Amino acid sequence: MKFLKNQKVLLSIVIFIGLSILMVACPATKEGIGTDDAAVKTYVPPGEHDEFYAFMSGGFSGQLTVYGLPSGRKFRTVPVFSVHPENGWGFSEETKAMFNTSYGFVPWDDAHHPELSMTEGVPDGRYIFINANNTPRVARIDLSQFETVEILEIPNSAGNHGSPFVTENTEYIIASTRFSVPIPEADVPISSYKENFKGTLSFIKLDAEAEEMSLDFQILVPGYNYDLAHAGKGPSRDWAFFTTYNTEEATTLLEVNASRNDKDFVAAVNWAKAAEAVRAGKAKEMPAKYFRNYMDHDTRIAHSEEKKTVRVLNPADVPGMIYFLPTPKSPHGVDVDPTGEYIVGNGKLATVLPVHSFSKMLKAIENEAFETVINGIPVLKYDEVLAGEVQDPGLGPLHTEFDNKGFAYTSAFITSEIVKWNVATREVVDRIPTYYSIGHLMIPGGDSKQPWGKYVVALNKITKDRYLPTGPELCQAGQLIDISGDKMKLLLDFPLDGEPHYAQGIPASLIKDKSVRIFELEKNNHPHAIKSEKQARVERDGNDVHIYLSSIRSHFTPDNIEGIKVGDTVYWHLTNLEQDWDVPHGFAVKGANNAELLVMPGETRTLKWQPQRPDVYPFYCTDFCSALHQEMQGYVRVSPAGSDVPITFNGR
Repeated sequence: MKFLKNQKVLLSIVIFIGLSILMVACPATKEGIGTDDAAVKTYVPPGEHDEFYAFMSGGFSGQLTVYGLPSGRKFRTVPVFSVHPENGWGFSEETKAMFNTSYGFVPWDDAHHPELSMTEGVPDGRYIFINANNTPRVARIDLSQFETVEILEIPNSAGNHGSPFVTENTEYIIASTRFSVPIPEADVPISSYKENFKGTLSFIKLDAEAEEMSLDFQILVPGYNYDLAHAGKGPSRDWAFFTTYNTEEATTLLEVNASRNDKDFVAAVNWAKAAEAVRAGKAKEMPAKYFRNYMDHDTRIAHSEEKKTVRVLNPADVPGMIYFLPTPKSPHGVDVDPTGEYIVGNGKLATVLPVHSFSKMLKAIENEAFETVINGIPVLKYDEVLAGEVQDPGLGPLHTEFDNKGFAYTSAFITSEIVKWNVATREVVDRIPTYYSIGHLMIPGGDSKQPWGKYVVALNKITKDRYLPTGPELCQAGQLIDISGDKMKLLLDFPLDGEPHYAQGIPASLIKDKSVRIFELEKNNHPHAIKSEKQARVERDGNDVHIYLSSIRSHFTPDNIEGIKVGDTVYWHLTNLEQDWDVPHGFAVKGANNAELLVMPGETRTLKWQPQRPDVYPFYCTDFCSALHQEMQGYVRVSPAGSDVPITFNGR
C-alpha cells in the first residue's frame, strides 16, 4: 500500500510538471498575457496573505468593501451609511444614532470616494474616510477594527461628490458641493439660480488626539458644480485643488447647456491661508443645522451632537486664498503627482489632457497674469500656468494616478482604456483596453507621495460578457493590471459590489498587525454589559423589559424566559463572553422586525423587540460558533396583555 501511495504521488507530480510545460509552450494570448503567467502572479496559496488591501467604494450600497490584491478576493463589507442586516448596523440600539441627520434618520446613501489618512503625504493605515453623496456626510473608519466610528454631516451642501480628500498630514478632510444650492436655505425660483445659488468648499479638521472631526470652515464660491479634489504635496502642500463644471450656471439639459464653454476651471485653494483667516476672525458665523455622530470608545454606543453654526469665508475678504485655473472641458477629476509640481485636470469632454505647473501658477499669481476676476476670485491665464498637454489621452479622460517611476495612468471612459504617459514629457508610452467603460482607477498609494507602483486596478462600470449572466442586472468589475514593466499586462478580472467608483490601496503590512482581535471584557463599559453568566437576568420596568443575556460556546444564559406580555418593549442586551479571536455570536428572535445581532468577543449589543401576539418564541445564535451551534437556542414565552404571569428565567 505504501508503494502504491508513492506511485500516485509521483504520477501527480509528473502530470503537474507536464501541464506546466504545456502551458508555458502554448500560452493563451486573448488578453495580451499568457494565462499561466497571470495565474502565477495573482495566485495566493491557501493560508498565505495578499500583499495589499484594496478599499473599494460601495457606490449605491452606501458601504465600503475590502478586497485583497493580487487575488481579487473579497474580505469584508464595512457598513457605513446604509443599514446592514448582516451584523445589525443601524438596527441595534447602539448603532442607530450613526444615521441621525438634519433630515432625520437616514439609513442609506451613495458612497463614492474612500481616502486613506496620511502622514507626510504617505498613507499610514490609521483611518479611511468615505463620502455620502446624497445626504452630505463624511465618515471616518478605524482600520484597527474596520468599523465606522464617526459620521459628520455637511451643511450648505448638496451632492457631496468631491469628497473626502485629505491634506498631507490629514490636518483637513476636504469636500465640495456638486450641486450649488441657495445659501442660506431658501424657497426661491429655480430661475434665480445665478442670483441665489452658491457652492461651498468645506474643510473638516481632524483632531488627532481627541480622534474627532469638526467642520472648521467653508468657503463660499460661485454657483458652479464642484467635483473631485486632491490636496497638494511637498511644495504645494498648503493648497487643495477642486474641479468645476457648469460654469455656464445652467439649470436644465446640462448635457448640452453645461458644455458650451471651451474651458471650465480647477479651483486652487490655499487652505493654510484660509485657516489663518479664520483664526484672524475674517469668517462669518452662519446658522446651519447638522449632526456629528460618533461611537463612544469605552461604551461602544453611538451618540449624536447637533451643531447649529458654521464659519464661512468669502473669497473677496481673503485675497490670495483662491484662484481659478482654466481647464478644458468639463473636468471631472484633478490629480497631483507625487512631487506636488504637476496638477492634472481630466476634462471628460476634452481632446487633450492639461497638465498645470504649480511653480508656474505661483509665478502667474506673482505677476497678476489674470484673465478676469469672478466674485473676488482671479482667473489665471491658461498658458501662464500650463506645463503642457498630453495629446491623444483617450476619449473621455476621467482620472489619473501615478506610479513610482515617473509615469501617470489615465482612465478613458469612452474608449474604455488606460493610457500610460510620461509625467515630465507628457508623451503617451502605452495603452491597454479595459472591457468596458472604466471610471476610476487605482494604484496603491497612487495619489500620494509614495506610490507602490506594482499594479493598477481598473474600476469598470459595465461587464457585459466578462462573467456569467445574472439577468438584466450584471455585476460590475475590477481588473488587475501589472505595471511593473514597460508594458501594462492584464492579470485578472474580479467582480465588485456596484457601483465601483474610487478606491485606495495600501500594503497589508501597514494594517494587519494592528488589527483588533477581541474587545477586552473587563474594559466593556456598556451600561448594560455583564461580565459573567452569574449576572445574567431579566428585569421589568413598567412596560419595558431588559434581558441581560450572555453568550458563550454553546449556550445562552438565560435560555428560558417567561413573563413577557403583549405590549411590552423588550431590550435584549447580549454580551459575548468569549475572549478568543474570531468567535462572534449572533442573536435572532422570531418575530423581530429589524435584524440579527452579530456580537464580537467582549462586546455588548442590544436588539429592541416588540412581540405582537401571545406565543412561545424561539431565539438562537445566527453565527456558526462551534460543533454544538445548533444547540445554542432558547425560548421566550409571551402572554396576553394584562396577564399575571411573573418574570421568571433560568440562570447559572
